[in-house]
Amino acid sequence: MGTTGVALAAEFHVPQIDEFLPPEIIFAGTPFAMNRIVMVRLIATAVMLLVFGITAARAKLIPGRWQGAVEWLIEFVQNNIVYEVMGELRGKRYVPMITTLFLTIMVFNLCGIIPFANMSANATFVMPLLFAVWTFVQYWRAAIREKGLLAYLKEELLPEGVPIPVYIILAPMQLIDIVLIRPASLAIRLFANMVAGHLIVALCFAATQFFLIESHNMMAGFGVLTLAGGFIMTLFEAFVAALQAFIFATLSCVYINLSYPEEA
Repeated sequence: MGTTGVALAAEFHVPQIDEFLPPEIIFAGTPFAMNRIVMVRLIATAVMLLVFGITAARAKLIPGRWQGAVEWLIEFVQNNIVYEVMGELRGKRYVPMITTLFLTIMVFNLCGIIPFANMSANATFVMPLLFAVWTFVQYWRAAIREKGLLAYLKEELLPEGVPIPVYIILAPMQLIDIVLIRPASLAIRLFANMVAGHLIVALCFAATQFFLIESHNMMAGFGVLTLAGGFIMTLFEAFVAALQAFIFATLSCVYINLSYPEEA
C-alpha cells in the first residue's frame, strides 16, 4: 500500500538551474532587459546607498547603536582584512575598495534568504566576474606603478634561481596564473557557493512540500526532517554569505599585495 501511495502521489519535482534564471520582466528584447536577479541587484544597491548615506549624514561624535554597528563593520574590514594582509602603509590606499567589495558582496549574497528576493544577486556569473575584474585591474595597476610592466612580468614569469630549461614550462603557467587563474578563482568560488547553497535550500523546501502536502502516505514524516533541514540550511547560507565576502576581500588583498616589491 505504501509503495502504491508513493506511485500515485504527485511526482517529486527537483528544482533545475534554469528555474533560477527567471525570464525578463521589463524591457524584454532590448539591451536594457531586466529579470528578477537584475532587479534584486538594483534594489539592493539602492538600499545600501540609502542606508549608508543617511548614516553618514546623521553621524555624531558620540555614535548611537546603529552608527556604532556600521563603524564597527567598516573597522573590521580595515583592520582585520586590509591591514592584516597588506599592512597599514599599503592598505590605506585600498580600504575604500575592499570595504565596498566586502559590503556589496555580503549584501548581494544575503538577498538569497531575504523574503520576496529569494535569490542571491551573485547567483549568475556576471556579477562575481565583475568583482574579480576589479581586483584584476587593481593588482596589475599596482604592479605597473610599483615595479613597471616589464619588471613585473620578468619577476613573475622568470623567477630567479630556476634552471633556464624550466622556464619553457614555468613562464606560460605563471602567465596563466596572473591573467586567468587568479580572477577566475575569485569569480567561480563566489558564484558556485551561492548557487549551490540556494539549490540545497530550494531542494529542502521542495521536498517538504512533496512529503507534507502532495504525498498522502506514511512518508509524510520525512517532511518534518526536510523542513528542519531547510531552516538549518537557510541559517548556514547566511553564514556562507558573510564568509564568502570575507574570503573574496581577503584574497583580493593578497593578490594586490603580491604586486608590491617584497622589500617595500
